[in-house]
Amino acid sequence: MKIRIAGTVNDSIVDGPGLRFTVFTQGCSHHCPGCHNPETHDPMGGKEEDTDEIIAKMKKNPLLSGLTLSGGDPLEQAAPCLELAKAAHGAGLNVWTYTGYTWEALAEKNDADQMALLRETDVLVDGPFIQAQKSLELDYCGSKNQRLIDVPATLKSGEITLWKPPVW
Repeated sequence: MKIRIAGTVNDSIVDGPGLRFTVFTQGCSHHCPGCHNPETHDPMGGKEEDTDEIIAKMKKNPLLSGLTLSGGDPLEQAAPCLELAKAAHGAGLNVWTYTGYTWEALAEKNDADQMALLRETDVLVDGPFIQAQKSLELDYCGSKNQRLIDVPATLKSGEITLWKPPVW
């Protein structure tokens, strides 16, 4: 399946816990002022790749603990991102997805592809980046309004459950 991406990082340590394969999707309708990836906003920018090629790159690194779908906004290309997430889970990796949409907005819209991607996501970092709430003290998000949602727990309980880092 084709996907438009800005690029990938084979060994990220900032897009979730552990060593991660990060896919920066191309296209974001939020256009958040102060966004740290503004070059990903144009849905026609970046390059088109096949999800099978991206999956092959991801599987080459035996040290990975997870896949991160970032952007742009992965929810704006939910179907190909779903393919990537399924492959990651099949390889024993966890999946984190970043989006400028809130959980509530996604649930209300109830788009089949987006909901399928959410079900294949372990942690959803939701909400737009808000420059006035920017904080460098946050783990894995850029502004205080963004949440790290434990998706399986949220789907099970029906109430938003925040992700808690493991205690070592």
